[in-house]
Amino acid sequence: MSQPQQIQALEALRDWWAEMGVEADEAEIRALTKAARANAAPEDAASPARRPRTIPREKRHEDWVEEARNLSRAAASFSDLKSAIEGFDGCLLKEAARHAACFDGVEGAPVMVIGEGPGAEEDKQGLPFVGRAGQLLDRMLGAIGLSRATNVFITNVNYWRPPGNRNPSDEELALCRPFVDRMIEIGQPKLIIAAGGVSAKSLLQASIGIMKLRGTEQKLETPGGYSAPLFPIFHPAFLLRRPEEKSRAWRDLLQIQERFEALS
Repeated sequence: MSQPQQIQALEALRDWWAEMGVEADEAEIRALTKAARANAAPEDAASPARRPRTIPREKRHEDWVEEARNLSRAAASFSDLKSAIEGFDGCLLKEAARHAACFDGVEGAPVMVIGEGPGAEEDKQGLPFVGRAGQLLDRMLGAIGLSRATNVFITNVNYWRPPGNRNPSDEELALCRPFVDRMIEIGQPKLIIAAGGVSAKSLLQASIGIMKLRGTEQKLETPGGYSAPLFPIFHPAFLLRRPEEKSRAWRDLLQIQERFEALS
């Protein structure tokens, strides 16, 4: 089997596993894909297209964070920022992801929802909150007069799906944070909703969990000096597992609605 056929077969196997509801071992898939490339027949030495490859020096985590800062500072629009995120190679999660789920909704909307990161459906479509949790989020927002079609912008604190839907690590979040801050500075929302404990704790650099953070108004300030009120809420995926918490989630939404109306 040729190299392209081997890689195509591996991708087809991962897709089939996903359709069957089986979580693929993305690390193993990456290893097999790299092995397929490594075992490919070398190009004809006489071919003019053959060129020696230069292997780049390994960058430290701090170097990649600084590169993310520089790329984000240079972005003047959401389109620029999306291109910068998609072209950024500092986060290893990108290797196993199909797409970067950067943002959705209305650019420059008065309300910004920031979630934890993409799941399977988000990874497939390259958009945040489009799976079951996203559908519940849409209903939650609709209950207080908000919609990604009219007055809401949606993004994440992490743009690539972690293997097995695990939470992103602190290092992975740090790599994405400059883009998150720049997203806020470009959009300048009047109010920010942090959906889920990972998002809330990351944005606020907090050590306490979502159970204590929800129901409170916080203040988020970016390195560029933009600030906005931030409201942590339960992640919709959590509410799908724990529907008994929906009454508290509803109180949080009413609090957000009251504050948003005061800001409008």
